[in-house]
Amino acid sequence: MQLKLIDKIPGKETIVYLIDDEQHLKFCDLSKDEISYINDKLKEDEKCFFYFNRLTHYQIIIFVKHKASIYKTLELLRKEGQKTADFLNKHKQQSLIIKEAANTDASTIIAFAEGLILGNYTFTKYKSKQKPNSLKTIKFTSANITSNDLIELEAITEAVYYCRDLVNTPFQELDAQEFAKKITGLCSPLGVKTEVLNKSQIASLKMAGLIAVNRGSKIEPTFTKLEWCPENSKDQKPVVLVGKGIVFDTGGLSLKPPSAMEDMKIDMAGGSVVFAAIYAIAKAKLPVHVIGLIPATDNQPGNNALAPGDVIKMSNNITVEVLNTDAEGRLILADALIYAAKYKPSLVLDIATLTGSATRAIGKHGVVAVESNAETYMSVLKETGMEVYERIAELPFWEEYDKEIESDIADIRNIGKSNNAGAITAGKFLSRFISYPWIHLDIAGVAYVEEKESYRGKGATGIGVRLLYRFVKGLGHRA
Repeated sequence: MQLKLIDKIPGKETIVYLIDDEQHLKFCDLSKDEISYINDKLKEDEKCFFYFNRLTHYQIIIFVKHKASIYKTLELLRKEGQKTADFLNKHKQQSLIIKEAANTDASTIIAFAEGLILGNYTFTKYKSKQKPNSLKTIKFTSANITSNDLIELEAITEAVYYCRDLVNTPFQELDAQEFAKKITGLCSPLGVKTEVLNKSQIASLKMAGLIAVNRGSKIEPTFTKLEWCPENSKDQKPVVLVGKGIVFDTGGLSLKPPSAMEDMKIDMAGGSVVFAAIYAIAKAKLPVHVIGLIPATDNQPGNNALAPGDVIKMSNNITVEVLNTDAEGRLILADALIYAAKYKPSLVLDIATLTGSATRAIGKHGVVAVESNAETYMSVLKETGMEVYERIAELPFWEEYDKEIESDIADIRNIGKSNNAGAITAGKFLSRFISYPWIHLDIAGVAYVEEKESYRGKGATGIGVRLLYRFVKGLGHRA
């Protein structure tokens, strides 16, 4: 999507006016009859969207209805942006001018544009007859919008697009090797330091979880490191982001039923989010020090596959009884969490499509989280989640849950003893491998949706990218 700042409005181009008061209709390019029509309709219902056909273009009026909180107002605007994108594509419009009829706040305009751009996403790579959306350019006339605003908006939305593309891509084209190549290939030109560890290097570091999960696969694992540390970085210690990169999950020998395996190409969504967040951070040139760690493999029931009952010894000497090979994500994340300590981080945050329990707990309406020694960071993250409307539901992390992962023959087991509180016991497992402030995010319920959900679309949503970008940016401002 091309974003432009313009001084003058050219003729015969579609314009959308954002207004929050009927009195502002007089600032729109409308006839008296059109204004009367809108006023009459507003008395009948709470319609937000009005349009008038000018034959060669359209005049669109969107009423900004202020909600009880600014967060809900901005979310409403994103949704109106998505509806506008649908309208423009339906009517084959290639460009749009966004104009406020009064002194509209920049955050209002950006939220609308964000919903418009994200709602314009399509994934048609495998369609024999591709029908790309017509909308290609958005122009802004507001004096409140700066070129830096557009650079940031482009960085964030482009990163979400890349994340969605990766998650939507089938395993046949995106194994662990290709995953590493794609994310490093996109990040390197931006000045991100990249390194991909191969199987022998992973083994030399005693990353037992990643090696064990990879045993049933014919494709070697990867461990990708991304680092953004510009000269003007304000941070003394880095923030480390860890993302699960299971590029396809059969469940291993604890084989999933076919219906549960259909969308398991998405099990690398956490790794994609970490990559995309760092991509956006680097493209926007944020003055922060951030590191991404992405362990990646597929989980297959091959000849030498990890078996239920096997015991593996992690690089920090903790032994793990593997009772379910379909609880593999936490094994590879554990390796990355141990490795993260070498950076002496201020905070480590991992993100993963980890448990069905997270989905059962809160459905598709938010992200499940737990923390250890990171209460202040969690508070900031929750506030950020409201700002971008990728809301955080923090679960209890009481010590009683530790008993759920006690093993009779090893230090811990990789699943809880009962079917209860699976998202929490998964977090308890991960917490055994940390030595720093830590937050765990489970995006199993929101990373991929079967039905279209406004600007989040259908299929991969990219949820987590905007959240992590804003969160890390905010930490930089506090440094």
